[in-house]
Amino acid sequence: MAIDTEAIAYHVKGILKALGEDPEREGLKETPERVARMYAEVFAGIAYSNHEIAEMFGKTFSKPETDAGQTVVTMKDISVFSYCEHHMALMYDMHVNVSYVPHGKVLGLSKVARICDMAAKRLQLQERLGQDIAEIIMEAAGTPDVGVVITGSHSCMTARGIRNVPAVTTTTTFCGAYETDVTLQQRVMN
Repeated sequence: MAIDTEAIAYHVKGILKALGEDPEREGLKETPERVARMYAEVFAGIAYSNHEIAEMFGKTFSKPETDAGQTVVTMKDISVFSYCEHHMALMYDMHVNVSYVPHGKVLGLSKVARICDMAAKRLQLQERLGQDIAEIIMEAAGTPDVGVVITGSHSCMTARGIRNVPAVTTTTTFCGAYETDVTLQQRVMN
């Protein structure tokens, strides 16, 4: 599904008028088209299912065999942003920690960050974003054992309404072995 940038530009112009602005004034003349291009970029993930994202970024390598116990892959502080589906407000300063137990193969490291980024490029809830990332990692890496922790600020909390600027939301998604293994949970959370 392609994003209809012409329709977005048309409606942004209408929003500007509804706000009492003159969309023909110098500073706003090109704003509808700029907003449309920005939306096409920041909502690119809407065009893909979790399965399609797993296929796009599912480059794996054979896991090195070791006798030294269970291997866990953890990437921390992956920076993403998204937009809340309730207010279309920015969710920012988001950091994603992802951990998984490889079952015969490991994902390319940049692919983990790309998965997080593309899943965030949708109208989202932070809770669903964690679940989407876990689901994509599970399919791409071929493992049921995934943990995802996300912390972030939501402008629907910080810039409007209650305006509680220091409020930070943390969500956790644990699948497979992570659901019951406290040691694995701590590894992704800390």
